[in-house]
Amino acid sequence: MILSVMTAQGVNNWATQKDTSMFTHYHKAQSAYQLAYKCVLIMFMLNSASTLASPAPQSNSVDPFWQNATVYFMMTDRFANGDKSNDKQFDRKPDGAALRNFMGGDIKGVTQKIKSGYFTELGVDVLWLTPLNEQIHGRWDDEWGRSYPFHGYWIKDWTAIDPNFGTEQDMAEMIATAHAHGIKVLADVIINHTGPKTSKDVAWPDEWVRTKPYCSWDSYQGNVECALASSLTDILTESEAPVTLPPFLIEKWRSEGRLEQELAELNAFFERTELPRAPKYYITKWITDWVREYGIDGFRVDTAKHVEADVWKIVKAEGTTALAQWKAEHPEQASDNKPFFMVGEVMHFGVDGFKNTPKGTRLYDYGDKQVDFFANGFDSLINMGFAAHAEQDMEQIFSTYSHELNQGALQGVSVLNYVVSHDDPEPFDPKREHPYQAALKLMLAPGSAQIYYGDELARNLTYPDAVGDATWRSFMNWQDLPPADNNAEQLTPKQQYTQQLLKHWQKLGQFRHAHLSVGAGVHKMLQEKPYVFQRTLGATKQNAADQVLVAIGMPKGSKVIDLHKLFEEGAELKEYYSGTTVTVNDNQVILDTPFDIVLLGALEQ
Repeated sequence: MILSVMTAQGVNNWATQKDTSMFTHYHKAQSAYQLAYKCVLIMFMLNSASTLASPAPQSNSVDPFWQNATVYFMMTDRFANGDKSNDKQFDRKPDGAALRNFMGGDIKGVTQKIKSGYFTELGVDVLWLTPLNEQIHGRWDDEWGRSYPFHGYWIKDWTAIDPNFGTEQDMAEMIATAHAHGIKVLADVIINHTGPKTSKDVAWPDEWVRTKPYCSWDSYQGNVECALASSLTDILTESEAPVTLPPFLIEKWRSEGRLEQELAELNAFFERTELPRAPKYYITKWITDWVREYGIDGFRVDTAKHVEADVWKIVKAEGTTALAQWKAEHPEQASDNKPFFMVGEVMHFGVDGFKNTPKGTRLYDYGDKQVDFFANGFDSLINMGFAAHAEQDMEQIFSTYSHELNQGALQGVSVLNYVVSHDDPEPFDPKREHPYQAALKLMLAPGSAQIYYGDELARNLTYPDAVGDATWRSFMNWQDLPPADNNAEQLTPKQQYTQQLLKHWQKLGQFRHAHLSVGAGVHKMLQEKPYVFQRTLGATKQNAADQVLVAIGMPKGSKVIDLHKLFEEGAELKEYYSGTTVTVNDNQVILDTPFDIVLLGALEQ
């Protein structure tokens, strides 16, 4: 074919002129999509301008579902191996440093766990999987040792799924299965960087990337126009200059038989949006394609503060348009009308004046510039401070967080709390000495909750042979749970312990899942010892009013719970920790349970 001798520029020019009628699904409603996209983008820009001009707290705008959501975060390669036939791809070898090889986890493994009810029993509302895009094929050696891209953050091709993780069919089945179980899915997306050049991977063109200078961290420019590390080739996200596609990507698509389709879709995207063909907009198109194709519900954005903030408004607008299109085309799978959601990783962001977050504001301080990421497309930010705050007593955490989220600078938005994450060097309870306490503080805190895979099973976080963040990335410890067909007499002490711990997380998760007020409501302490508090959430367009009462440190056995007039006389309540149903009588309920924890709320409708 003539195409075989065309340059990258020639291919782009050819594609621009070529008839793309075979892709009519991109063009039939093109005018409507373009108008919708522009309207959405204008809305975000107007909101941004208003917010930046007046930083006062805004009215509640984020759906309480997302303010209360329990998000389960897994490293896909480390969670569950559902298909051993895809364990070895691109001749990747097991010669990496400790915990730095591919270990077999895949999309099918996630689907199997959804079908088994594992996430439903845990009360999970949302799944967050590490990036599933095709990764660099080679290995990379740095100060932490030899590493393969098992983690998903060294992307080679944003348009393809890495075969180590599975196929497009696997992806479609996983997301459809999650939706059928009432669980939403967040894609982990990256615009800031790609993977390093290796002996098996061609470098991206200079008009796309930089490898130096390294970030200085002392200014806005020193955070965005720089490479984070030698392994993270920086995308030129500040550039608006049109660029051609990398020749290696064109050749790859041609060898896979999809060059014409990819070029036609790019043409349709840039025609619809009228954006320049700059690197960041190519990637915006690629990451939102999966929203349009599979119905992904939102993004977790990696390294958000290392990309110009206004880029995220474009991503949010395009994601919103894509999800609306998918829901219109798949009404049988679209179970609700919740909008596209974005939560960002902004390193050092936290509640109550954590590092680089001026107290009393929601601005991130670069040193020479302050940015409100919530005014730039984000509904929520990951709360990097919770692991440190978890050292405090519960009332200190809960009252502070409730104030900031309901009356303070974070009113109308949300934060995603965690005790452990994949790259935080200072997790709460790294030796897993207080897993019950960790669960109570995380799952009962205002804001949404991120369970990092294995938190609920006390997965080991200390591996002497592993260096750096690898120590938090071991394979899921399924072996510590008893097989489904084992009875209690056959369990090892380790299995008994892990099973009881999982039940603790499940009870808290079910309580949270059933009552939006746990994470989205207003906190009020009712009694110091034993510790008793209430959460109340007023009715909104998305939900009815809700309230719960929690008591911790109660006597085991018989106990009388003063309800402080929170529930109507004669109302039937469920105590979620024991599963007991009780009736309000004289502003109290009487319980007889073997637990010192009480979780009270209305019966599920």
